[in-house]
Amino acid sequence: MSDVETIVTPKMSETQIPPPVPLGTLIKEFELVELSNHIDISNVGIAHAEVNRPGLQLAGFYKHFERTRVQVMGQSEYAYLRELSENERDTIFSTYFKTKPPCLIISRGLIPTEDMLIHAEIHQVPIYSSPWVTSELIGEIIRTLKIKLAPRVTLHGVLIDIYGEGVVIMGESGVGKSETALELVKRGHRLVADDAVEVSKIANNTLVGTCPKLIQYFIELRGIGIIDVRQMFGVEAVKTNQVIDIVLVLEHWDEKKQYDRLGLSEEYREILGNNVVAHTIPIRPGRNLAIICEAAAVNHRQKKMGYSAAKELAERLKNVVKE
Repeated sequence: MSDVETIVTPKMSETQIPPPVPLGTLIKEFELVELSNHIDISNVGIAHAEVNRPGLQLAGFYKHFERTRVQVMGQSEYAYLRELSENERDTIFSTYFKTKPPCLIISRGLIPTEDMLIHAEIHQVPIYSSPWVTSELIGEIIRTLKIKLAPRVTLHGVLIDIYGEGVVIMGESGVGKSETALELVKRGHRLVADDAVEVSKIANNTLVGTCPKLIQYFIELRGIGIIDVRQMFGVEAVKTNQVIDIVLVLEHWDEKKQYDRLGLSEEYREILGNNVVAHTIPIRPGRNLAIICEAAAVNHRQKKMGYSAAKELAERLKNVVKE
């Protein structure tokens, strides 16, 4: 048997796909200046996070053209168009705007030609200007859209930042998740969400957790009621979002169940297609769950840095047996 075993549990809940991002939201966030003649964008939404530079399309190649993406034109495309005759540009713009992309953004504050504006108005494609450098503009648009369009799921649990590690504490109702979170906050760690954790997959290997606005910064304690962590402990005790690194599942101690005592096996929870390291923590009176959560977070960070205490102990045992 190998030193490390991998156990993956099934997915925990249904994935939610966000609706398209209204074009107006993008315009507001990037302070884009409209160059076209007040084209109606009330029903225009962006459903893809990627951006297209229409260089090939201006040259007449439309195979694999993703017309539903935001279109960004930079200095290269602009210079190419300026070298063409009016008749050539007229043919290009007629074909390009007929595809009806959601919008065209021209970077570096460049001013479009009059014939471009005419064809854009004919086909009701809005044109905007941005002073940003093309590469920076594209990068920021993609980053923003990836966050807003990221698939997401809501987990029942607590998310807390422990020594920079995003720890999701899960378990059945009444097992002590919120009480553990409160003790961790008192020890200097930061609360992200209690009771409901909204998880978004913003990149292939990155899951980010946030809290629904309605219950942000609140913790429910049975017998006490609702407390406001930000008001009680200050703004340094809370965070708005956190990358998820590890899942801790609290469950009542079962004498008949065997629990991992060495840590040589790895268990994972599947969240939005990503396997997140998970540990099952048996609880019973007298166990300090806050310290256990801290130890789990630090141990996980050590493993990411290349050190495993369990493997070190196993190696020592092998050396003793050899001797």
